[in-house]
Amino acid sequence: MTIRPFNVLFLCTGNSARSILAESVLRKDGGDRFNAYSAGSHPKGAVHPMALKLLVEMDYPTDGLRSKNWDEFAVPRAPVMDFVFTVCDDAAGEMCPVWPGRPITAHWGIVDPAAAEGADWERERAFVTALRYMKQRIAAFTALPFEGLERASLTAKLREIGHAEGASSPRSNVA
Repeated sequence: MTIRPFNVLFLCTGNSARSILAESVLRKDGGDRFNAYSAGSHPKGAVHPMALKLLVEMDYPTDGLRSKNWDEFAVPRAPVMDFVFTVCDDAAGEMCPVWPGRPITAHWGIVDPAAAEGADWERERAFVTALRYMKQRIAAFTALPFEGLERASLTAKLREIGHAEGASSPRSNVA
């Protein structure tokens, strides 16, 4: 019996940095078990250049990455999501579209590296930190025994992951 890959959507307001990092990391580190997507409530329209630079340096895929509106994933022809994670506090507080398929949701907020100020090295460090925290969350996520967990237990574990080191707030909102 073949099980289809899980569809995972990462949401952020601007869809230019954190959600893009998450999409790329899950594409590579999740292997063929996951399909990764990202979107934003108010997309910037372009992926942050430092996000792309870091992903290339760390050998993560960048092909097809683009800043897009989350409405693309709330229409009938869109892939049905199994999981939806907000990765910024602003997106977690917004009224999200109704996602077809009743995905499991959790908030995995981390500080926005695109908002970092200072010298180039300080801004680059913010992106490296964001990538490290996202990689840790995704590693914990992909290691879960999905077949052995009931929906409520899985939801609790996903919310725990969102409270790991680097969480931008103690909130336990859902997407």
